[in-house]
Amino acid sequence: MLLVCVCVSAQHQRAFFVFGDSLVDNGNNDFLATSARADAPPYGIDYPTHTPTGRFSNGLNIADIISEQLGLEPTMPYLSPLLTGEKLLVGANFASAGIGILNDTGFQFVSPIINC
Repeated sequence: MLLVCVCVSAQHQRAFFVFGDSLVDNGNNDFLATSARADAPPYGIDYPTHTPTGRFSNGLNIADIISEQLGLEPTMPYLSPLLTGEKLLVGANFASAGIGILNDTGFQFVSPIINC
């Protein structure tokens, strides 16, 4: 499936949306109250800017590589205040570290919201 996605011509692609966990999170957790963060060294040491970006890797993640192969700009984190207007129409990254399909997935990374 990955090979099929990478081989698709970029001229037919208008938007690229990413859903997933820390493997493709490109900074959404920087905008959440969570202990699961990747905004400090050594994260980002092999990224083109050599600075932490919120990615849970030392460089590009697979979503970055796919968008690059499609000839698209890297997707921005959905929670970024810079993702507005026309930028949202070309794609967004909804991935977040610690996310899962079960209610208790990732509970250790966030403070629970208590109903009063």
